[in-house]
Amino acid sequence: MLKLNLRRKGKRRVPTRTPEPLSAPAEHYESWSMDFMSDALSYGHRFRTLNVLDDFNRQALAIEVDTSLTAERVIRTLKQIIAWRGKPKQIRVDNGPEFTSTMLETWAMENSIKLEFIKPGSPYQNDFVERFNRSYREEVLDLYLFESLQEVREITDEWLDIYNYERPHDSLGDMTPISYLEAA
Repeated sequence: MLKLNLRRKGKRRVPTRTPEPLSAPAEHYESWSMDFMSDALSYGHRFRTLNVLDDFNRQALAIEVDTSLTAERVIRTLKQIIAWRGKPKQIRVDNGPEFTSTMLETWAMENSIKLEFIKPGSPYQNDFVERFNRSYREEVLDLYLFESLQEVREITDEWLDIYNYERPHDSLGDMTPISYLEAA
């Protein structure tokens, strides 16, 4: 039987987004940015990273590495950061399925955190994390042939310490993210 009379499933439409213009926040708890990246181990097994950045001082708050990063993992990572750093007023994200999930939306509402969605196809509206992603790609992901997820995590953790504590940033007046935060 060909089943030609079955109804076609319609596309899920993303609601119209009118994001706030990108600007550097005045305080560290105002705005964070999140984004995903993907890469592969040396034998071809794919993995993803969830990158969370503080827009105020460009500090990388977390890079979560795994083969699958669901909305539950995003929430768990955010809870860990909030327990250590405090809660932001908003988190700027793209329109990926993990970020548009009902679970993340409910969690954000319960915690009084605004999810600030960028327009679809406009990564420049999330420039802080996109710039960070480029650094991470060039200085870690493109430089190594990883044999395991554990190796990715170890090298990433070492790089994060250098990025946050030792590396000066032009946009911060040649200060490191941590020294910029301490001076604020």
